[in-house]
Amino acid sequence: MVHQAHDDSPPEADIKLPVKPELRVGFVLMNQFTLVPVAGLVDSLRFAADKSFRSQQLFCQWDWMTLNDQPITASCGMPILPTKPLNLFAQYDYIVIAGGLLGETRNPPDWLLDALRDANAAHIPIIALCSGSFVLGKAGLLDGRRCAVHFTLRDEFKERFPASTMVIDKSYVDDRGIITCPGGTAIDLAANLIRRHCGAVRAQKGLEYLLVEERREDERASATSESVYQNDRVQRAIEFMRAHLDASMTLQTVAEAVGTHPRQLHREFVANTQEPPANYWRKLRLEHARRLLVNTSQNITTIALACGFSDASHFILWFRKQYGETPYTFRKRRHEVERFDWHGDSAGLDPDL
Repeated sequence: MVHQAHDDSPPEADIKLPVKPELRVGFVLMNQFTLVPVAGLVDSLRFAADKSFRSQQLFCQWDWMTLNDQPITASCGMPILPTKPLNLFAQYDYIVIAGGLLGETRNPPDWLLDALRDANAAHIPIIALCSGSFVLGKAGLLDGRRCAVHFTLRDEFKERFPASTMVIDKSYVDDRGIITCPGGTAIDLAANLIRRHCGAVRAQKGLEYLLVEERREDERASATSESVYQNDRVQRAIEFMRAHLDASMTLQTVAEAVGTHPRQLHREFVANTQEPPANYWRKLRLEHARRLLVNTSQNITTIALACGFSDASHFILWFRKQYGETPYTFRKRRHEVERFDWHGDSAGLDPDL
């Protein structure tokens, strides 16, 4: 029997609270960083950040930081002022290490390497743009991982970091929370992050206004982390989980589907993803549920069942634990802000975008 949870009808006062950003990014700009990938990433966030085109940091937020909290200069000579003191633990969804010319990225300070190791241990995803991969390599965070490297840097990178698997034919690689992007515009990477956190509509909005054609699904899978786990059985288990997000199955079923038993699958999952398979599957379900809340008008109970939860109460409990608010409040905050954002807008732009 399906039970409708009482959380589906929060008090009106709760509805009026400000919207919570779905994606927060902290940029750490290294001296002589390359401007283009940083600009492509942040401009994509800007288009996804509000309903209209006012560059309001509502659904996406970002900060500029430097190693000494002082102004920094890009490799093209453009000066940039930091907006926040350096803090890798300010509740960011991603930390971006923006590199460029190799001077500072070859020899980053030890305290930065320690901070990045701590961030990785805390399961904060880290993105390296351009030569930022050299910083992560020196921190030991690329050992045993795939890393997207610019073809001009491959010889030096291979010599310095032989424990990493170098990739030179991808626009970016996401390997277990470490994302490397060798340069370019980084718009593909940005679109994937926005799609994951904010939904397909917001990702498409940025692509259209940046005049970029969206990749096909198979191309996106080729560029991202869907096949980077070292253990093939773990990868096949994840694919099975993604194909059965709406099914109420046990881990015994998953293990049997990939030819092992639950205890062995648990050990391999922890070794490859740093979390048990039950937790990983639940996160996949919750991410799918959040996309449905953003992109559909389905009610909470329907979404709960479509994402494999036994009832709405169970779904709401885990959603609140993961995201800090109920599904109803998450959806209502977005709609309230979107209506406010468009009220009185004189830009003459299509509000359905």
